[in-house]
Amino acid sequence: MHSVLLKASIMPAESRERRYKGVHCHVHVKQFPNRVTLLEISGTDVGEFGDAPMRTLDEWIAGIAVDLFIDAREVRGASIDVSKEWAAWLNARRGDLTSVTMLAGSRFIQITAEFVRRFAGLEGIMRICTEPSAFESALSEALRWK
Repeated sequence: MHSVLLKASIMPAESRERRYKGVHCHVHVKQFPNRVTLLEISGTDVGEFGDAPMRTLDEWIAGIAVDLFIDAREVRGASIDVSKEWAAWLNARRGDLTSVTMLAGSRFIQITAEFVRRFAGLEGIMRICTEPSAFESALSEALRWK
């Protein structure tokens, strides 16, 4: 019971966000006060931000269980190295993730997401959506009920 009180006390009182804008890619990280975190990625992720988005997520989700939503509908591509880095990051934080829901905007990104899911050992908690309405519905429900 003490850990539940501790986890509740470190949640942000309001939403917070951080944006990364590069030549090839944009990343927007937003954390809501109800244990929901949204990662929006657009463009081609070639790693131009290094691990900065991952460090932000590390800072924000440390010690709490979150539902992570990844909106990749506007992603044109991701390098193999970047995909491996995200898979390794997700694998290392499986214990902090209640669920992962990802929206893939193309067949290529869907296949990449399936690789990440397998490599990170997230088969039981990661859902890959191909329809924006399914992703948006899941995000709305998580925001409403958490």
